[in-house]
Amino acid sequence: MFEYWNSYLFVTLFLLLGIILPVGSLMVLGPLLRPNKPTANKLTTYESGLEPFGEAQVRYNIRYYLFALLFVVFDVEILFLYPWAISFMDLGLFGLIEVLIFIGLLVIGLAYAWKKKVLEWT
Repeated sequence: MFEYWNSYLFVTLFLLLGIILPVGSLMVLGPLLRPNKPTANKLTTYESGLEPFGEAQVRYNIRYYLFALLFVVFDVEILFLYPWAISFMDLGLFGLIEVLIFIGLLVIGLAYAWKKKVLEWT
């Protein structure tokens, strides 16, 4: 019985140390130990060695974000299709039907994005 609780004790200690050490060292000891000597030059905005010009905040079109999000979604689906392709022979007909449903849902999402003109860059 003691060995059973002993294994949980090690996992609990590992989790506590994994939380306490980074928080303690980075958030508590870091500001106390680092040098802090601000000067006027150190407090200016640095941009490739040049003085910054214009506004720092530039508004981008939402289509860029949607395009990037769609790229990530369709990129992640490749990660789901690769293990299926490796174990295709073991899954049989059930695995084939499941992946066809998965690809069908993705095609519906792609058609919806195409209809909403998310894929147009202009």
